[in-house]
Amino acid sequence: MDYGKALRALREKLLITQTELAQKLGVSYASVNRWENKKCEPTMKAKRKIVELCKKNDVSLNGGNNL
Repeated sequence: MDYGKALRALREKLLITQTELAQKLGVSYASVNRWENKKCEPTMKAKRKIVELCKKNDVSLNGGNNL
């Protein structure tokens, strides 16, 4: 799964910033930035939240729309 692409697609669909997405996920802006730029992987707890948010908003975990 490409969490970086999925996060970017999610932000673009919701028209929110990395800071706003970080607040939704309960993490820091820096974490979202690192994940999107593939500098590190989200924790398991964060991955669960990302998957849930993507499903709720019909965003593929491969970075596109439509699960």
